[in-house]
Amino acid sequence: MHPFVVLVYMNNFDLLEPPEGLFDRIVFAIKREQELYNTKKLVFNFLFLLTISLVSIPFSWALFSEQMINSGVIQFVSVAVGNFGLFMKFSSDFILAIVESLPITAIIIFTLNLVLIISTLRLFLHKKGLMINYLLQSV
Repeated sequence: MHPFVVLVYMNNFDLLEPPEGLFDRIVFAIKREQELYNTKKLVFNFLFLLTISLVSIPFSWALFSEQMINSGVIQFVSVAVGNFGLFMKFSSDFILAIVESLPITAIIIFTLNLVLIISTLRLFLHKKGLMINYLLQSV
């Protein structure tokens, strides 16, 4: 069809007005989709972090307990508790020996894993309404 014919053909129509509230409905639908996307992203991030932290906790605990046993910290603490008078007399030496023999790497890994679990559960408790509604809608 020739462009001139299309122009003439379109000029014969009256201008159609959109229905009342169409813009508001479109904006509301866009906002609802954005909220659904954000909630979906939050749920998947929560599930990912929770899975990673729960899977890694036995390994970090095994590393922590093995290094605590191998480092000899338990023996220092048992001597300090068993002979409290001796511990008080040589407290600075006992504390220095305990601090020197601590397995720092295992403590850091285990602590980070616990912090990850706690912060993930805190995220869930903070946003539980959004996540539960999303999970119930998808079922």
